[in-house]
Amino acid sequence: MDHAALVAALAGTGFGLSLIVAIGAQNAFVLRQGLRGEHVLAVVLICAVSDVVLIALGIAGIGSLLELAPWLLDTMRIGGAAFLLTYATIAARRALHPGELDAETSGAATPLWPTVTTAVALTWLNPHVYLDTILLLGSVAGTHGDDRWWFGAGAAIGSVVWFSALGFGARLLRPLFAKPVAWRILDALIAIVMAAIAVSLLHGLMEG
Repeated sequence: MDHAALVAALAGTGFGLSLIVAIGAQNAFVLRQGLRGEHVLAVVLICAVSDVVLIALGIAGIGSLLELAPWLLDTMRIGGAAFLLTYATIAARRALHPGELDAETSGAATPLWPTVTTAVALTWLNPHVYLDTILLLGSVAGTHGDDRWWFGAGAAIGSVVWFSALGFGARLLRPLFAKPVAWRILDALIAIVMAAIAVSLLHGLMEG
């Protein structure tokens, strides 16, 4: 790897992290699974691999297809908003009904398949993923010319590191969640975040 490639890779890592290190539906879900200690590896793999695929598509120029077919983003906005509102309702119900929360904190594990389905939906039904990762990151990568794939490699490494740290590092926060009230606060925050993102998606649809 020459100097230019190294600079491109480091720039990709920094830019990629700037896009994903934020409070969002996907990160909130990964954090919650990490705190619960349930199917963490599967969730981290889904999120990280999905990001790598999307980064590769963006650098390959697939973003131009989205620009030519804006109805695809509108469809994803509607589907994503519906899913997020549903998940927000579930999280709000957990926060408002201690009985359901007690059953969850007592050790009742969520099956793998629903967890995997939720992780996939939170990743691929979010139009912001396509706007940020394919269009924006792909465009910035293009400015690095022949080193654009090194830029993408750096962004992919940043994504893998972030989701691994968030998912597996969440266990360090478990002492804070020893009491059910902490879980109720977390679920309330998750419900607010999910609902806010859903509203922003619908608002963007109306503006478009």
